[in-house]
Amino acid sequence: MIVFTYPGQGSQKPGMGAPWTDHPSWELVIEAAEASGRDLEALLVRADADELKQTRNAQMATYILSLVVLDAVSRVGADAAGHAGHSLGEYSALTAAGVIDFVDGVRLVGERGDAMQAAADEDPGTMAAVLGLDDGEVEIACHRTADDVWVANYNAPGQVVIAGTADAVQRAGEVAKELGAKRVMALPVGGAFHTPLMAAARDRLRKAIDGTEFRHPDGVVVANVDGAGHDVADDWPELLRAQLTSPVRWRQSLHTMADIGFTTFVELGPGTVLTGMTKRTISGARTLSVSSPDDIDHMLEVLHGPLPGPVGQLEGEHLFATERLVVSPSAGVFSPADGLAAGLSIETGDILGQVGQVDVRSPFTGQLMGLLALDGERVGPREPIAWLRLG
Repeated sequence: MIVFTYPGQGSQKPGMGAPWTDHPSWELVIEAAEASGRDLEALLVRADADELKQTRNAQMATYILSLVVLDAVSRVGADAAGHAGHSLGEYSALTAAGVIDFVDGVRLVGERGDAMQAAADEDPGTMAAVLGLDDGEVEIACHRTADDVWVANYNAPGQVVIAGTADAVQRAGEVAKELGAKRVMALPVGGAFHTPLMAAARDRLRKAIDGTEFRHPDGVVVANVDGAGHDVADDWPELLRAQLTSPVRWRQSLHTMADIGFTTFVELGPGTVLTGMTKRTISGARTLSVSSPDDIDHMLEVLHGPLPGPVGQLEGEHLFATERLVVSPSAGVFSPADGLAAGLSIETGDILGQVGQVDVRSPFTGQLMGLLALDGERVGPREPIAWLRLG
């Protein structure tokens, strides 16, 4: 079983969107820019490290790129039965699972970034990673510090993040070293995220959450707040409200995913932070990460194995590194183009049919192996329409 995971703030880096600008999935950046009124192409391609580290920029850039990557892997037929995201990445997971739609996700992430930035400016704080100490001992270090400091992230065995006021975090770090921590590493952030110091951000974000439609997820989504799987729409408004002032229970979430039966963890978005945490936490897990178009063929090879022999020997609906799916651009009834048949040569941009009034254009050049949607069938966004062999 495959689960997709989505990174949070801190995984962003300058130019991370550049490899995607010519990919068909880049259309999501244009859609998000229209919805947010922001120049997101500049943020993803040209922003420097200082600009990208700002909370409102880091969160929006990471969310958008994760959804671009998700769209790209969906186009080649890769799918997951579950989703989970770290902190901000939870919004990516909810969008991927259909709990919130993409435009609502852009709106919520924009409000979340602004709210957290304002809360941090009003009540400054910081964060630090404590390495080589058990969870309980890190909690003891915080309790022994008579000030505002809490555990913010349970990331992996021996990797816990604390957050609070600068002085309190420093003192808790000193206590952690006395208890045997190998290292306490300050993180380059300007706020005490996932602690009570984010209460103002939680209250501001509540209004945006209350104005959002939530739907039942496609599959299961594992939540940060309780590390449990949720498949009911009504659970999510309160979980998102609580998330800003509650610790991210990522290690517990990983164990929940493993207990459900997930064995393959595919990180979608910038960086490989979650991949590293998974390797440290779940013994024997198969891990992959996709952050650029070049990673997609490798993902397909790992998930489906090498290409076997001639076309006629393909079994089932497996997709390999030389094959691609064309997916629906919208919801509606599919009508194939006249004369469409297996073996036909297809060029990039060719119209394969329509979904409602929207043209289904091939983003690839290759040979049509077959249609996966029937004439008159109602399909949803990103559902497979046709199967191509590249070349």
